[in-house]
Order: sequence, then structure tokens, then C-alpha cells
Amino acid sequence: MKYVLFYESAEDVAEKAPAHAPAHRKHWHPFRERGELLLIGPFGDPQSQGAMSVFTTREAAEEFAKTDPFVVNGVVRSWEIREWDEAVDQ
Repeated sequence: MKYVLFYESAEDVAEKAPAHAPAHRKHWHPFRERGELLLIGPFGDPQSQGAMSVFTTREAAEEFAKTDPFVVNGVVRSWEIREWDEAVDQ
């Protein structure tokens, strides 16, 4: 089982994101190093489609979202975690 974290962008994501992007990227590192963050990135149109990340545990996804500079600073309007039963495992 994997855990997908979905982000819904704030109305002014294009204006807010650049100021917080370096801290947001730095935030990934411990999760990647521990093997908890598998994938991360925005959809084609971040304003209307948001972004997603894939984690190995719900706890890691929750910790990431609660402490992410994008969430803390209002770049992200809301977030949701869904269980994902990956059908093809590498």
C-alpha cells in the first residue's frame, strides 16, 4: 500500500510559490533519505490541478503536509491523503 498526498493550490499559487519553493524543495530531503517519499510534483496546470506526492506510509505523508512550507505559508489551500493499492510494483 502507498499513500498519495494531493495538494489543492491556493488562488494565487503563481505569486506565492516562488518565495517558498527553495524551502519546499529542502523539505523533501529527509523524507527521500528515509525512503518515505517516492515521487513528488505538480500536475500540468498547478493552479487548477494542484500537485501530488507518493509516500510509503500515511504517517510520513501527514508529517510532510503538516510541516511543508507550501502548506504553512498558504501556497496550498488544502490537502488530502488517499490510500493507493499499487497494481504494478517494480
